[in-house]
Amino acid sequence: MKKTILILSIFILNFCYGQQNIDDLLAAGINDAQRFTSDYLRPASDGLMHSMNNGWFNTAKSKKLFGFEISLIVNSAFVGNDNKSFVLDPTNYENLDFRDNPGEARSVATAFGDIENVIVVVEGESTVPGLPAQDAEFELPTGLGGSNINFVPTAFLQASFGLIKGTEIKARFFPKVKTNDAEVGFYGIGLQHEVTSWLPADKLFPVAISGLIAYTHLDGNYDFTNTNIVQGENQRFENDTNTWLFQVIGSTKLPVFNVYGGIGYLSGKSTTDLKGTYRVQSGVISSETIVDPFSVESEVSGVRGTLGAKVSLAFFRINIDYTLAEYNALSFGLNFGF
Repeated sequence: MKKTILILSIFILNFCYGQQNIDDLLAAGINDAQRFTSDYLRPASDGLMHSMNNGWFNTAKSKKLFGFEISLIVNSAFVGNDNKSFVLDPTNYENLDFRDNPGEARSVATAFGDIENVIVVVEGESTVPGLPAQDAEFELPTGLGGSNINFVPTAFLQASFGLIKGTEIKARFFPKVKTNDAEVGFYGIGLQHEVTSWLPADKLFPVAISGLIAYTHLDGNYDFTNTNIVQGENQRFENDTNTWLFQVIGSTKLPVFNVYGGIGYLSGKSTTDLKGTYRVQSGVISSETIVDPFSVESEVSGVRGTLGAKVSLAFFRINIDYTLAEYNALSFGLNFGF
């Protein structure tokens, strides 16, 4: 569990951003820092939204009245090579430029990249009349690619409960966990209805078809005030992520082994705020105190397709499926129920 909490802290609270770079980036000005951070973090935020929406179903057959199932679900969304870097064009920045070949656009690492030794320069301002300005020079952060990490994991408990004919309600939950510096909370709720349950020959029909609507929310914060990376107070990241999933599901209805699949549409938004007070020691805002510097947002939307299989043995079931989407994902579930 401790390892899971650490992983969630890394990806959900954007710890992979590297607090040591905050002072450097803010030296370039708030607008430049916000633009870079948005591009740098986007694969982590988008991958998270895809990962946390897997595992909502393992069959299209709805449970009978008062039937229930408790599941432990582990997901992993994979980050492709095209999301491990982005093109930084200095002409789109106010103060940031490359030390080598200034003015020319080049690829730099995202949170999942591995591009090192990229040095940028920020033209400083003279704080003493008659003395030259002191430029700020620093290396852009690399990502997790050097550690061969190219996935965003999530894990949680999920419960399903049969209601009226053909309808079941689902809820997923990761308990609010607080470590010394980080806090993460996660929950979701869904409603699945089996269309084929209304057919006259439902029991003879070999395939079940249903629809699913699900909402998922995640929030967390990471306080790095005590790291003393940059002077200030109450320094922290705050993340708020919300997603909607609309899914059509089909599955076989055999006693032991079944296959299932579905076509769905995912829509989500993740917002990460840099909060607190900052007193940057160099660059264009070295003489200012900054409060709540910036907020970055990332949105996902698109069609996804899922194919999986489930084995049922009495009250124990195991399932695995793979989803094709902007961020492909693998899901594994252990299920107990009646």
